[in-house]
Amino acid sequence: MLRQRVMTKSREQMNSALPATMAIAESASVEGLGLAMDAAAIGAGEALDERAATGDFVAQSEKNGSRTTSQSGADAQVSVRKNLNETAFFFPHAVSNENGEVELTFTMPEALTEWKLMAFVHDKQVRSGFIDGKTVTSLDLMVRPNPPRFLREGDVLEFTTRVLNTGETARTGVVKLDLKNAITDESVDALLGNTSPEQTFTIPAGASRSFSWRLSVPDGAPTLVYRVTASAGDQADAEENYLPVLSRRILVTESLPLPIRDKGTKKFQFEKLVAADQSDTLEHQSLTVQVASNPAWYAVLALPYLMEYPHQCTEQRFNRLYANSLAAHIANSDPRIRRVFDLWKGTDALDSPLEKNEDLKSLLLLETPWVREAKNESQARRNVGILFDKNRLDTDAKRLFDQLTKAQNSDGGWPWMPGGRSNDYITLYVTTGFARLRHLGVENVNVSLAVKALIRLDNWIQKRYDRLKRQGNLDKNNLTQTIALYLYCRSFYLKDKPVPAANKIAFDYFVGQGKKYWLTLGNRQSKAHVGIALHRLSDKETPADIVTSILEHSVTTEELGMFWRDTEHSWWWYRAPIETQAMMIEMFNEIPQDKEAVRECQVWLIKQKQTQAWKTTKATADAIYSILLGGDNLLASTKLVEVSLDGKKVEPKNVEAGTGFYQQKFGRGEITSALGQVQMTKHDAGVAWGSVHWQYLEDMSKVTPHTATPLRLAKEIYIREDEKSGQVLKPLDRDLKPGDELVVRLVLRTDRDMEFVHLKDQRGSGTEPVNVLSHYKYQDGLAYYESTRDASSHFFIDYLPKGTYVFEYPVKVFHRGRYQTGIANIQSMYAPEFNSHSASHWLEVK
Repeated sequence: MLRQRVMTKSREQMNSALPATMAIAESASVEGLGLAMDAAAIGAGEALDERAATGDFVAQSEKNGSRTTSQSGADAQVSVRKNLNETAFFFPHAVSNENGEVELTFTMPEALTEWKLMAFVHDKQVRSGFIDGKTVTSLDLMVRPNPPRFLREGDVLEFTTRVLNTGETARTGVVKLDLKNAITDESVDALLGNTSPEQTFTIPAGASRSFSWRLSVPDGAPTLVYRVTASAGDQADAEENYLPVLSRRILVTESLPLPIRDKGTKKFQFEKLVAADQSDTLEHQSLTVQVASNPAWYAVLALPYLMEYPHQCTEQRFNRLYANSLAAHIANSDPRIRRVFDLWKGTDALDSPLEKNEDLKSLLLLETPWVREAKNESQARRNVGILFDKNRLDTDAKRLFDQLTKAQNSDGGWPWMPGGRSNDYITLYVTTGFARLRHLGVENVNVSLAVKALIRLDNWIQKRYDRLKRQGNLDKNNLTQTIALYLYCRSFYLKDKPVPAANKIAFDYFVGQGKKYWLTLGNRQSKAHVGIALHRLSDKETPADIVTSILEHSVTTEELGMFWRDTEHSWWWYRAPIETQAMMIEMFNEIPQDKEAVRECQVWLIKQKQTQAWKTTKATADAIYSILLGGDNLLASTKLVEVSLDGKKVEPKNVEAGTGFYQQKFGRGEITSALGQVQMTKHDAGVAWGSVHWQYLEDMSKVTPHTATPLRLAKEIYIREDEKSGQVLKPLDRDLKPGDELVVRLVLRTDRDMEFVHLKDQRGSGTEPVNVLSHYKYQDGLAYYESTRDASSHFFIDYLPKGTYVFEYPVKVFHRGRYQTGIANIQSMYAPEFNSHSASHWLEVK
């Protein structure tokens, strides 16, 4: 019956959609036919199509059947509907017979709903047609259960269903809820308080009624199978499906970062662990102590080797030459780097932090969108070995230099793409890069191309001066970030090629602009460019003022070193935080020769590497140079940092070469609250860090917010109401009812930039998400991916700048009862020691 109906309907509609010569009923064969049939759910109580099929699409199976006796004494055969798939079938390629007919055979789902059929057909002449149609599957007496997506231990919740009478007469009967153990198939009605599973009803023709059962979910409740059955006379219907039960005891991970600097001893207290004995429901699971004695070696792992770029633009060609040359210079500047890298081969030291510590993270890497990033970083770490292959690097450098030579135009400038007109910024970018390579000590740097480019740059600055003169604007502020970069670039070549006499007036004018208007530049990188340029031009006063001004706006802490609160993630090159910090180190090193300021800036860069995967770029090479060669030799330290818990020293085992990383794990029976007393001892100068990770099981309602890390997370619940002025959010100061819309607000605070951050927020069992489609979002300067799942909502943040952020999303109240909202937790997947979570809230729905 089903097969004939689908085939006939498809043929009729396609005949009307195609030219007469293409009708499916013709003898000409149809080459391709794609068909799909999906369910479009009908809301409870909606009017049903008079043409709806009355059971033709519902599989009748004796195996699933049961016999029910109604109050009137008549028996009704019940076919229990279990297959509730939303898609009936999808045939991407079906070939017709010689008569143009397509016969389909499939198992129809048993959901009572509206179905949509779509088909696309074409022939050898590429003529095509499309049809779509709808049909409804229904019974005279139907049940439409409204189960929650899940239950949680400790919940009190009303299970609801709607019974619909689509017949022409009133019906009197019984509706029943049966609950069974999904594994043993035993009844668990009494366990969940379902003491009155049957309820009677009388429903007029064409009407519906709602029924509910109040359930109390005890601890240890199994996964359930529910069956809702309605019977009246000779009509009956039943629906059966699984209902998961989640534990109220959740696995909580809390961490305590252990930063330490320079020689000395520092004490820490893990307050939550110390107070663990106050809860009689808390169960320890594991305690992990990790120490990185010399994390400066993590910068070595970020040394870039840039591979071929698909678009051979001048900028990317030079970036490869710059980054690979500087990285090779760094890698070969200290024989220990080569020796340690050889020890790393074949170990997990070369794995991305995203691939490590899976047991300490809130979800597996494969559940995140960062699998590719993890593999790319791991491969980049292994590529560090190429930097020790001098023959390969020399060959690459010569080839890239030859390509830049051919790309340079006769006027000395470089185009963006080979063969184009000279671009002033690209020329300035490449010329500055050659100068920096030589300035940083890279051997055998050929600056002949850069010296030739100075002709173009000096003429460019002359044209800008002449235009300002013609416009009568010489007395105004004409200093820009690009002009500051030109002054910085030109100061490298004063001996190679002094400024020509024809351009001297223009050059001196912009030098004067730098002296007068440097304070208006608005970013530290450009101010440093001006300061270094003026210092090389023998100006003693202005560079000192620039350094003093920049220092006045700095912040120095023991853990993070020296940084500036204006650091932000921006598309503008002169605001890039890592490159700007590298320029600060160069400025402090060259102008005041302030070694202490250099050391403090290096600390900030190393701490950034803790929470971020630096991409393999030219900027990364600059940053690593600033860490390793810009001041003290931070790789010199070989002494391990000692850590003790409750006065007992953790013995280092399987220590990682270079970084001095080691860890120790304590099992359930070994963990006591006294282990929350932590002491670290460092025996030499430099930066080190460690962490303590504590995992425990606890009743969700007793979990308190975790605030011991730089991340802070709070969860707030509001109710959205309509007023004359519009929709407003109000605190939960009244009883909730089904249909209310709640707004979940998550407030996140962080004091440092982080990458690869995962935020998860659990939901109450009686609520339903409004945003059911996963999608990317951008708000308040933050981009993230939001994914909605059955029991929680997930937010994946690629880059989280320091600051305060608010996430909001709506949920609908569907079920009466009393249940938990669940906690929200956040964790850096790159540095799992940075995590936080909120408390849970009770919802009372009446």
